[in-house]
This record gives sequence, structure tokens and C-alpha cells, in this order.
Amino acid sequence: MTDIKEQVKEIKQSFRQMMDGAVAKSMRDKGLSYKLNWGATLPRLREKADAYGKNYDLAIALWKEDVRECKILATMIMPADQVLPEVIDIWMEQITSQEIAEQAVFNLFQHLPYAPEKAYTWMASDQELYQYCGFHILARLFMEKREPNERGINEFLDQALAALQGKSLGVRKAAMAAVRRFSELGLVYERLAKSALKRTNLDFL
Repeated sequence: MTDIKEQVKEIKQSFRQMMDGAVAKSMRDKGLSYKLNWGATLPRLREKADAYGKNYDLAIALWKEDVRECKILATMIMPADQVLPEVIDIWMEQITSQEIAEQAVFNLFQHLPYAPEKAYTWMASDQELYQYCGFHILARLFMEKREPNERGINEFLDQALAALQGKSLGVRKAAMAAVRRFSELGLVYERLAKSALKRTNLDFL
């Protein structure tokens, strides 16, 4: 455990060298507030993640830090095939910004063996960041040509239409991205998407 603590300390110190004040200020201006934000760029964090490789214990320890870079790095090094759904639920509860939500989906959530289950549950949530993650995961799965079953299709289109008429711009964009990817699964899917959007006077943007 001491070893993990030392690694976390070392990683946090290394962020000083990656510090980018302009990036950090731009995030603050956009309302992205973290207890600590060094403004490290994603390519630099990816290099750091590649150097450490997949490491469950280190990912858990890094996530506990209220530091932007620690959280992003945690999503990059967490092995998707080892992490339990309960742990992912805790992480999801603790996500407070779209940036971390986006990174979690891209680096980790879409690769989980139970990604579809989480996506459908979160998409139907009444919390914006949960919906945001749910639709983004589905967009990624559709990109990989993973087709939903009939129940999944109906559920997805119902939730997407509700989201597209909702107040949150972020969720609306995520839902539309997922609908676009859904329609790219093939002609039948494209027709289903167009027909659903027509019912609510929406169209592909």
C-alpha cells in the first residue's frame, strides 16, 4: 500500500511539470472547477498512463484524489475487465463535470464488459451527467457495430427522443450523436431513427 501511496505522490508532483496555466484558466472560465487543476493536456496524461500501464490499485487511489489530472489518469489506467459494476457506480456518483464524464466514457466505460447495461440504466436516469454518459457509451458501442435487440432499440429511441426535447444542451448533443451512430448501423436503423425523429418534428442536425 505504501508503494501505491508513493506512486500517487510521485504522480501528483509530476503534474507540476505539465502545468499549463492557460488551459487551467480557460477551464475555470468555462465553469469547470476542480479542487486542483494543473491544466495538463490529454496527450501528456496519455503518455503518463502508457508509462504506468493498467493498474487497478493505482487507479482506485488516484480516483480518490480531488485533482482533475488524477481522475483522468485513473480512467486511463483502470483495467476494464477487472473493475466491478459497484465500483463503476461509485465513480459515476462522484463525477461532477462533463469533462471527467467524457474521459471516463472514452477511456473506460465503453470498454466495460457490462457497458450496454450501464448505458441503458444511466440513459434513463433523471440526472444529466448519467444521461450524458449513457448516450455517449451507446454512441461508441454503435460505432463498433454492436446492434441492440428489439427491446433495446425501443428503449433507446424512447429515451433519446425524451432527451432531445429536454433542457440540457449537453444531453441533447449526446443523444443526437447516439441517434446518428444508431442510424449508421444500417438501412433499417436509419429508417427507424428518421421515423422516430419525425414524430417529434426533429431531424438530423
